[in-house]
Amino acid sequence: MSRFLSHTACLRSALSEANETVLAVTTTLGYARVSTMGQELDAQRAALTAAGVETGRIFTDKLSGSAKTKRPGLAAMLDYARAGDTAVVAAIDRLGRSVAEVTRTIADLGERQIMLRTLREGVDTATPTGRAVAAIMATLAELELGRERRAASRHSRRSRQLPATKPPKLSPERQDQLRRLAATGEPVTELAAAFGIGRATAYRYLANQGETHPNA
Repeated sequence: MSRFLSHTACLRSALSEANETVLAVTTTLGYARVSTMGQELDAQRAALTAAGVETGRIFTDKLSGSAKTKRPGLAAMLDYARAGDTAVVAAIDRLGRSVAEVTRTIADLGERQIMLRTLREGVDTATPTGRAVAAIMATLAELELGRERRAASRHSRRSRQLPATKPPKLSPERQDQLRRLAATGEPVTELAAAFGIGRATAYRYLANQGETHPNA
């Protein structure tokens, strides 16, 4: 009986180790993209296979048009991938057509717990350095999105035949009053509060007059 129990325990241990091995198996996937129909994917495919990606696990997009065009190849890769898998690209710009789009893709991979490796830049989000680079990209994306929002706002105002920028917060008369008070030595911080504007806005009005004010 003891020999049987020992054999059973060994079998259970072997099965447990086998299950852990199966769970530990991850897949390396590749993604390649070209922006115009005149470009070819061959060079990217070659780089990915040289990096160890199986040909049948390379997903591709051949797109033309704006950044709003859908990317079915990328969507298919994300649908296929599982947590712990690694996505490999020839260069980080293959992930999108703008900084914001690239970073959104990186964030999506991170949320799915999919590692990213870029061959040209050497980024690998499985490492602390790679994750730091991804964080920097996120910051750049915020700046890019802010620029896009401002551009969209200007376009919207022009389409409605409005000035490209919003009207000033203070009328010309109030701006003159602000400058006269600043010339008497009143602190800009106190003037800004009194006029209901930010300190930076107050300084901008003073600078537009060609006047600088030392008191803060």
